[in-house]
Amino acid sequence: MVKKVQDDMKSYPWLRTYPEKINWDASLNIQPLFKIFDDTVVKFPNNIAIHFMGRDYTYKELGKIVNRVARGLQDMGVKKNTRVGIFMPNCPAFVIFYYAIAKTGGTIVNYNPLYVHYEIASKIDDSDTEFMVTLDLKAVYDKILPMIGTTCLKKIIICPLGMQLPFPKSILFGFVKRKEIANIIWDDHHINFSKLVQNNGHVHPIDIDLYDDAAVIQYTGGTTGVAKGAVLSHANLSANIEQINLWYPRDIDVIQTLLAAVPFFHVFSMTIVMNIAIRLGGKIVIIFPRFNVEESLRLIEKHKVTVFPGVPAIFTMINNFPDVQKYSLKSLKFCISGGAPLPLSVKHQFEAYAGCRLVEAYGLSETSPAVASNPILGVNKNGSIGIPLSCTIVKIMSMDDPEKEMPLGEKGEICIQGPQVMRGYWNRPTDTKKFLTNGLFHTGDIGYMDDEGYIFLVDRAKDLIICSGYKVYPRNVETAIYLHPSVDEVTVIGVPDEKRGETVKAFVKVKKNMQLTEDELKLFLEDKLSKIEQPKYIEFRDTLPHTLIGKLSKKELVMDELEKRQAKKNK
Repeated sequence: MVKKVQDDMKSYPWLRTYPEKINWDASLNIQPLFKIFDDTVVKFPNNIAIHFMGRDYTYKELGKIVNRVARGLQDMGVKKNTRVGIFMPNCPAFVIFYYAIAKTGGTIVNYNPLYVHYEIASKIDDSDTEFMVTLDLKAVYDKILPMIGTTCLKKIIICPLGMQLPFPKSILFGFVKRKEIANIIWDDHHINFSKLVQNNGHVHPIDIDLYDDAAVIQYTGGTTGVAKGAVLSHANLSANIEQINLWYPRDIDVIQTLLAAVPFFHVFSMTIVMNIAIRLGGKIVIIFPRFNVEESLRLIEKHKVTVFPGVPAIFTMINNFPDVQKYSLKSLKFCISGGAPLPLSVKHQFEAYAGCRLVEAYGLSETSPAVASNPILGVNKNGSIGIPLSCTIVKIMSMDDPEKEMPLGEKGEICIQGPQVMRGYWNRPTDTKKFLTNGLFHTGDIGYMDDEGYIFLVDRAKDLIICSGYKVYPRNVETAIYLHPSVDEVTVIGVPDEKRGETVKAFVKVKKNMQLTEDELKLFLEDKLSKIEQPKYIEFRDTLPHTLIGKLSKKELVMDELEKRQAKKNK
């Protein structure tokens, strides 16, 4: 027995310092997503599930709406494996349709409302999305309407925002915000939410294959810059919910109030905020339509928020907010940072102000997403993304020989094995085989592990830019810039940014005898790239660096930027 423990610790060094009262080899309760939701409705019917712009939804109320939506979807023809897209910012309708789609056996496809035409159309056709759920706001509806007849999308389900608001806001919304409401022509391609839910709420039972049926398709560029749909099964998501639940300290009240500052369509918020809150019978306090520092601070204080997950850019904005001292954050028990590396200065400054621990964690779309985290009550190591969650194995493999595991302390590719690892990439068997090999998911991220199992991320996948927790792929930006007839060559890199962590900078070489200004190029890109992808900086050069074999090289440009910024600091 002693030898077995020693062997386990040699193979899994994190066991040497694993948090007390958390079993790494715990038995996880795997079940369908909708079963997790239904169990909470039964257990905590009178708990507040959602607070949205002054209106509270109890779990009992939410449960009834979800059942009516699920039955309405079934009557429309949604069944096992039917792909249904959700295209909206955080609001009660997102949560309702997420669990209702799961209850039909359909597959949820998450869409970023900031996507532009090409991104939406390509993902609809790639995933075979038949139905799209959106709001009656111009900002989102007007992007979806052109998809009818030009893609495989068959119907649009419209959820009026006014119906989700409290009285009298629900009445006044149509008058005060009428310019923001879409002009909808109600034909056979459109389904009104009020008609969808005109049923008895009796959902036809379905059989779910926990490990094979796709619950969610989550798009990610991964390490290649090409959008791929990570197929997350009910088992993947259920396992990750249980892994996170186990990570919560037992001496902290199980019932939590979570602030939804990150959009639910982002896999981080989908699981760490929405799914875990539902699992715990907690309250989700929703910020609409997007993160706002002052509003967030006000909501934390008013609703006594206990858990605040966010990306580093959010915590940076709070640190830099001039009136931050006006608000009390004493209700916070802990905060979680994910989606991008957390600068130590940001962590320490926020912890000093909030009076609670800001824990850095690590995950990916392909892993539902949580893989590793610093303990909430245990040791947090500076610069570390933490230790593996329960039932998760992290190995550092050689970049030259993917079957060779690196010794502790040596750099290599971070690879993952665990129940939260995706089933594969949607309709991409070659990519699936490439990234899921020998029972491991190869992340493309470079890091090392110390002798206590703490993982340190050295580099993101090559060239990837992380803006406010979102992945921006230089190749996508370069492709759009190359569409301009005056552009000869372009290279895009990420540069440091106080608010976003990183932002996009483009280096452009203009064709001989042609002219192009920064303003002209930015105007040209407005309908070709989302706001987060738009280059904040554009620098024109007569020549761009190339490698010995003639490829454009980013390395020299990155070094130039670092030297410029260092010189500026030294002045």
